[in-house]
Amino acid sequence: MLKEISVLIQKELTLEWRQKYALNGILLYVVSAVFITYLSVGARQGNISAPTWNALYWIIILFSAVNAVAKSFVQEHQGRQLYYYMIASPEAIILSKIIYNTGLTLVLALLGYGVFSVILGNPVEDQGLFILNLILGAMGFSASLTMVSGIASKAGNNATLMAILSFPVIIPILLMAIRISKNAMDGLDWSVSADKIISLLAINAIVAAAGYILFPYLWRS
Repeated sequence: MLKEISVLIQKELTLEWRQKYALNGILLYVVSAVFITYLSVGARQGNISAPTWNALYWIIILFSAVNAVAKSFVQEHQGRQLYYYMIASPEAIILSKIIYNTGLTLVLALLGYGVFSVILGNPVEDQGLFILNLILGAMGFSASLTMVSGIASKAGNNATLMAILSFPVIIPILLMAIRISKNAMDGLDWSVSADKIISLLAINAIVAAAGYILFPYLWRS
């Protein structure tokens, strides 16, 4: 399975390299969203409150992740899916999608963090806790959105269905991520955020395990 996962991830990278407009469009979305926020709010470096900075950051990262992960199964036409069905296990397919989307979401999150820091200032006191939170948030977003994208692809790639199904799963992940990043901004000790980090890890593990167990039944259809 490890060989299948590595080959499928290489396939995802190759497709992304050939279709650069997808990644470039998402990157443009992140940068333009931050710049529009800068113009509309009228914020300058250090002239925006930490809670507002935190809320705006996670809103932009959430919608960037949705745009990035939504195409996981949309770009796979039926002929290609049938080919994957014959040469790879469904567990390898879903794990490769989750790993690849986690890396892509993390790149977008780090890019957004850099753009936010340059344009709106950087109020984060504990950088290590904030980066750890970004990694866990990217994993949670990718696991849940990848599974929901697979379900939506079997329903005619219905975008409305994807939004409805992902909402109950995304909200707990988003709330935990916002609280941990707020603690990082305030420079609080890691012990204050330990329970929230464990909860976020548990949510990520449950979502990934559910996708791993349920996706084979969805894939057979």
